[in-house]
Amino acid sequence: MIHVSKQWLEWAKELQALAQTGLHYTKDVYDKERFQRIREMSWQMLATLNDSDMNEIKALFHIEDGYQTPKVDTRAVVWKEDKILLVQENDGRWALPGGWMDITETVSSNAEKELFEEAGVVGKADRIIAIHDHHRHNVVNQIFTIIKIFVECHYINGEFKLNSETIGMDFFDMDHLPTLNDSKTTYEQLELCWRAHKDASFKIEFD
Repeated sequence: MIHVSKQWLEWAKELQALAQTGLHYTKDVYDKERFQRIREMSWQMLATLNDSDMNEIKALFHIEDGYQTPKVDTRAVVWKEDKILLVQENDGRWALPGGWMDITETVSSNAEKELFEEAGVVGKADRIIAIHDHHRHNVVNQIFTIIKIFVECHYINGEFKLNSETIGMDFFDMDHLPTLNDSKTTYEQLELCWRAHKDASFKIEFD
């Protein structure tokens, strides 16, 4: 990605959302043409800011329709003997197991599903630890606005199975953490999980 202010990325994302909403609600054929042109300009901006091809950006949004809303990402937080469960991704970095929330799932069921799919672990969701705006807490800029929900789950059993998203899983001591994929999980977020783990009365952190 080229070095630009995050504000430019936010402006491009806002233009995309406004144009998408306009296309959905307007009945005027000329306004539709204007909104479509604004949307294409936003794609060109996003492609430039992300150093990618506009067709790649267009493909990300081609199924988007109506009023644009944030995407929801759930992350399962599992402890075993005071060690936290992380999964290793294809690039070698580690993260809390999780992913996009499916429209057929609830927050708890999605966290449990992703936990099993990525780590091979059966767990039961107990409580929400935090609801984070990706833009505020994670390093890599994203085209979409993302809300990350951290769900603490208690470990039942499990056995890792190789899959398309992860190549391994392990439990780590907080003093010996591996290299993280900080677009998905940061050291600060793991510290937050640790504080919640040690405090049953921990209040949800949000925003």
